[in-house]
Amino acid sequence: MVARVVLKGAFFDTSVILPGLIDFGARSAAAQRLFDAVASGRLGRPRTAWHCCLEFYSVATRLPQEFRLTSKDAVALLDAEVLERFEVADLPAGQRRTFFAACGREGVLGGRLYDSHIAAVARSSGARVAVTDNPRDFTNLERQGIRVVTAAEAAQSLGRGRPGRR
Repeated sequence: MVARVVLKGAFFDTSVILPGLIDFGARSAAAQRLFDAVASGRLGRPRTAWHCCLEFYSVATRLPQEFRLTSKDAVALLDAEVLERFEVADLPAGQRRTFFAACGREGVLGGRLYDSHIAAVARSSGARVAVTDNPRDFTNLERQGIRVVTAAEAAQSLGRGRPGRR
């Protein structure tokens, strides 16, 4: 039995936002179920990072043709489904030097910097749980008391019901 996940104060990573807004078939079901819960108000106002919004736009507009969004559609989805319903946070200016210093001390290299940045935003925004389909990228959050779960684990905690489709 999977432990119940409290989703109030949840932070959504791009790896959940993307399949939550674009139907990739069965692999989108859990994320879409979470987005249905956001739309109905059952999750309150979840959080995400401004970086995740940028990443969604970047990836969604360069996906393979059958999934690719036009720039206009990507903006419309972000506006209606994320900017309207999520608290979109960024790393406060006063924490940027500390963030880089920590990355230097911890040996964060290459693209791992972006995951570290998203994790820092989740922490500074007061998130209690991070929902991501890349949990290994966010193990440092668990050491800081923020639970990290997959979209499937989070969706399962919503109880029974049909996954929504977009």
